[in-house]
Amino acid sequence: MTDKLPASRGKGDVLKFVAEAQALAPAPAARDVARVIFAVDATQSREATWDLATGLQMQMFDAAAALGGIGVQLVYFRGLDECRASRWHLQPRPLIEAMGRVRCLAGHTQIARVLRHALRQRQEGRVAALVLVGDACEESVDELVGLAGQLRLVSVPVFAFHEGPDRHAERLFRDLARVSGGAFHPFDRQSPQALADALRAVAVYASGGAAELQKLAAREGGTVRQIAQQIGK
Repeated sequence: MTDKLPASRGKGDVLKFVAEAQALAPAPAARDVARVIFAVDATQSREATWDLATGLQMQMFDAAAALGGIGVQLVYFRGLDECRASRWHLQPRPLIEAMGRVRCLAGHTQIARVLRHALRQRQEGRVAALVLVGDACEESVDELVGLAGQLRLVSVPVFAFHEGPDRHAERLFRDLARVSGGAFHPFDRQSPQALADALRAVAVYASGGAAELQKLAAREGGTVRQIAQQIGK
């Protein structure tokens, strides 16, 4: 089950969202784990990549398990005005099942709503990172970069993973990562290992911090090292 994110920043919308988010929060008995918001573009062009991202979720949880675990919240946007957030998942299977129920629909990007959602979630509790997976951007660059700057101020780096030939979107994803103190990495759905390694890097960073990510980078190099070198720059 998912919750629709507010489209505006009005006070009433924010209060309503906070109440709904609290209702969806993990039970008090749940372990205090690091939390990652996993945001994926679910517009029509993303169907193949959505399936790829779904299949890689197990690796995120596995990478974080030895460091205390991880909680993941799925956020997706599709259609003309649909942007939803799931409850927090502490195990991979429910998250994979939730992703399996989503169907991609034609529409516009809604990255600003995702970034504002991350800011609100940070106010409510511990959010270690925001992952953004997409291939396009049809929104105001100035607004998005400004929101990325706000995320940096509250220590929520954006890990922006871009696919495809859209250079405008690639530059925007790079800027979101840089301004927020996160990392950018391109990937190709024909070579899924790059995205798999990138997601494992995020999981290790979220659950173990920069020091654990550096250890993983030293062992594996490649994509993990490239991401580790960007953090906080």
